[in-house]
Amino acid sequence: MTVTTSKSQRAYEHLHERIESGAYGPGYRLVLDTIAREIGVSVVPVREAIRRLEAEGLVIFERNVGARVAEIDPDQLGETTQTLAVVEGAAVAFAMPQLSEDDIAEARRLNDRLRQSLDDFDPVRFTRRNEAFHRALSDPCPNMQIKALVDSGWRRLAKIRQSTFAFVPGRARESVDEHERILELLEQGADPREVELAVRDHRLRTLHAFLDRQHDGEPARPDAEPSRH
Repeated sequence: MTVTTSKSQRAYEHLHERIESGAYGPGYRLVLDTIAREIGVSVVPVREAIRRLEAEGLVIFERNVGARVAEIDPDQLGETTQTLAVVEGAAVAFAMPQLSEDDIAEARRLNDRLRQSLDDFDPVRFTRRNEAFHRALSDPCPNMQIKALVDSGWRRLAKIRQSTFAFVPGRARESVDEHERILELLEQGADPREVELAVRDHRLRTLHAFLDRQHDGEPARPDAEPSRH
């Protein structure tokens, strides 16, 4: 790895983390000089990192404006989340005969970690652990096509939104409580249809919380100084 590549990777990781955490929210202007000074590199690796993020759909470049964090398309987010809600609910229902006590215990351990992290809240870490919890219950699904659709849903979701919990942090505690309800249904041997609907409703509640907050008009984060690139 060359020095330039190493610096470019460092710039990429820095920007990706800021975008994912919500520190650089949708529409935030990415100023090369400012970011370069923050990281301690020249503008060249920062420009390369921004191009990489643009290819991933996290950044857009507008003529005479410069690079900005991509806005979240509510229609695209809604359709992707609705689809994932349906297929993930089905995946967990189909997985029920395969779920062992150890599988459910592992999911509970993950949810306990989520609950413990609420007091020292990091939305990026919470989002990753949240996905681990969901996958612990859906991965045992024996239907490979449904599992593939769940995987596709998670990938699409990652591309079109940063952490929902960074934008609506209050949703995190509700989410943990809903996880607990799903685990209780599994431990009680509830009807698979009831479990499926609980998983689906849980997913859609997060979407609605995000859209409600967006509709209320979240104040935009202040831009950095005017772009000069």
